[in-house]
Amino acid sequence: MKENIIQLVKSAAKKKILYLPHAVSQMNRPERMISTIEVKKVIEKGRIIEYYPEDRRGESCLILGKGEENRSIHVVCAPKEDFLAIITAYLPDDEMWKNNFSERQLK
Repeated sequence: MKENIIQLVKSAAKKKILYLPHAVSQMNRPERMISTIEVKKVIEKGRIIEYYPEDRRGESCLILGKGEENRSIHVVCAPKEDFLAIITAYLPDDEMWKNNFSERQLK
C-alpha cells in the first residue's frame, strides 16, 4: 500500500525514531554530517521517491527532502508498530540520480 506508507512513517516517527548502526555511520561521515534534525525534517516535509514493500527489514521507503542550506538528503526508513527505523541517510550523488535526485540514473 504505497499510498499509506507516508502515514505509517509519520505516525511511527511521532512515537520514536531509532537510528540503526548503518544510518549512524553514514550520517557521521565527515563529508556528510547529517543531523537528526535534518532527518526529522526530511521525514516531515519530504516525499517518497521509492517504495520497498518486500524489503527484508520490513516495508520501507526512500524519502527525498531538504536539509540545512537546502541540500538534498535521502532517508531510507521502515515504520514499525512502536518506532520508525532509520536504515540509512545520505547525500545523493548526481551521477547516480537525475531529476533533482528523485530518479535513479539507468546505467
